[in-house]
Amino acid sequence: MNNRRQDGEEIEMATIAFIGLGNMGGPMAANLVKAGHKVTAFDLVAASRNQAQSDGAAIAESSVSAVKGADIVITMLPAGKHVLSVWNEVLPAVTKGALIIDSSTIDVESAREAHALAARHGVLSVDAPVSGGTGGAKAATLTFMCGGEDKAFATAKPVLENMGKKIVHCGGAGAGQAAKICNNMILGISMIGVGEAFVLAEKLGLSHQALFDVASTSSGQCWSLTTYCPVPGPVPTSPANNDYKPGFAANLMVKDLTLAQDAANTAGAVTPLGKHAQEIYKAFDAAGNGGVDFSGIIQHVRALAGK
Repeated sequence: MNNRRQDGEEIEMATIAFIGLGNMGGPMAANLVKAGHKVTAFDLVAASRNQAQSDGAAIAESSVSAVKGADIVITMLPAGKHVLSVWNEVLPAVTKGALIIDSSTIDVESAREAHALAARHGVLSVDAPVSGGTGGAKAATLTFMCGGEDKAFATAKPVLENMGKKIVHCGGAGAGQAAKICNNMILGISMIGVGEAFVLAEKLGLSHQALFDVASTSSGQCWSLTTYCPVPGPVPTSPANNDYKPGFAANLMVKDLTLAQDAANTAGAVTPLGKHAQEIYKAFDAAGNGGVDFSGIIQHVRALAGK
């Protein structure tokens, strides 16, 4: 069975196993079904399995049974230890020459270990963490940052294009994870900076809209301002207009900033702003705000200012 990409090029439909059907994985698997792939899915959580079944995926009894006969296996899991556990479990059952993709956000060393594990089983592998949040997962507009050999990336790209709008080959094993944690360190730092600027503007009697109109077209312009503005009004689609319901939760930002600090320590890099951003988000999380969108950090900034 074949289908066509938006550019008109014909692509072959694949048999895909998808393991990990949470807030990101569930919509991603649903988009693969919409694209015409045969998707067999598994998750430990019954509600996630039921949703995937409603979205058109077949549900396997276990992760091992899900991967049998699959051309491509995709995992979307919480942390490196979970990825390594699942890959150790399923790789003996994966067809030699098949492809396994991990779209989780994990530490670089675990990603490299996973690649080595796949190689020992004769399976191609790509680490492909994503950016774009739950909205991007549902809309199939994610950015995939990929690490792995050229052959593996070439095999993965047509499938990833069913779930995202930008697919970037960042380099060898673990390079996708390296790009993701560097990107999200920038994001965490910039969102705090934007939040501080709006709180200062409030103290100075400057309206949110006035600051947005100036900064969004001046040197202060950044994604945290123009796409994910942390105050309601200027960007209607930002979580600030929906009581900071998460597209990307603060506790996930803590996770990513911690991965960045761990990588910096291992690599001998000095990232003082990244470290301070981690500390600020950890305090926000510890105060019970882990489930709030990360742009809600402006609330923490206001609290520090006694507002």
